[in-house]
Amino acid sequence: MSARVARVSIKVMIIDDSNTIRRTAEALLKKAGYEVYTAADGFEAMSMITDNNPDIIFVDIMMPRLDGYQTCQLIKNNKKFRDTPVIMLSSKDGLFDRARGRIAGSEEHVNKPFTQEELIDVINKYVH
Repeated sequence: MSARVARVSIKVMIIDDSNTIRRTAEALLKKAGYEVYTAADGFEAMSMITDNNPDIIFVDIMMPRLDGYQTCQLIKNNKKFRDTPVIMLSSKDGLFDRARGRIAGSEEHVNKPFTQEELIDVINKYVH
């Protein structure tokens, strides 16, 4: 199986307040064969995570109401989802942002704009 082809059973959650980012990530990942769920913010995402049990979650850092760090902490504080990999998405690549993401419980940091290959590489790294 090529590294570019996903197993259909992998469920990916994208949480970002930007409709463009959500639609782009969804299109790239669906084209690669993943099952994709999207949410515009952390509040919307929490019920979707409970309903769909994603294998990996990408979350934007800068969002209104509940930011990416807070969303990550809520996910990691839930016994059922504490082992689900959370990947922070950010247009900023600062050391502070990466450190704060780690403190919140995220596994990794991916810069925006991202490529299909970058997203798939991260999924392959954390979803077995």
